Amino acid sequence: MTLANYLIASGLLFTIGFLGVFVRRNIIVVFMCLEMMLTAANITLVAFSRFNGTQGLPNLDAQTLVFFIITVAAAEVAVGLAIIVALYRAKQSIHTDDIQSMKG
Repeated sequence: MTLANYLIASGLLFTIGFLGVFVRRNIIVVFMCLEMMLTAANITLVAFSRFNGTQGLPNLDAQTLVFFIITVAAAEVAVGLAIIVALYRAKQSIHTDDIQSMKG
């Protein structure tokens, strides 16, 4: 596999996630598409880290950054799902068209 292959796969994942955010109206699907975009960014970071090493060794700085991003993403998922559950309890719907304001 070459760097271009990883970048193409990452670009496809990001594009699918981006389209999902703008096309879909279900909040959970939109949330999953956002996570897909974050995963695409992580794949890009790891690919550049792997292929831009020095003296045959990969540069581990980007891979360390990916661990921090995964940690932040886990916290984001917890907060995001809590907000989605709260919205569902308040509005009885998870479609973005039904939710126009954050006021209860």
